[in-house]
Amino acid sequence: MRRAAWRFARPSPGFEAIAESIAFYPALMDECSVDGERAQAQPGDFYGGWVTSEITGPFKGARGTAWW
Repeated sequence: MRRAAWRFARPSPGFEAIAESIAFYPALMDECSVDGERAQAQPGDFYGGWVTSEITGPFKGARGTAWW
């Protein structure tokens, strides 16, 4: 079973505000929503981004974006 979530126990300098936060891979969840809108998983298996109508691409993770 793959893990659908992880936490930021010790984030890199400058990202202390997210310490102990939990992040989720939307592709591994049954459904994820942001303010009532169903979010789509960012393309690819590595990234955990959530894509909604308020976010514009291009998005890293789709075929051909490996070396951006």
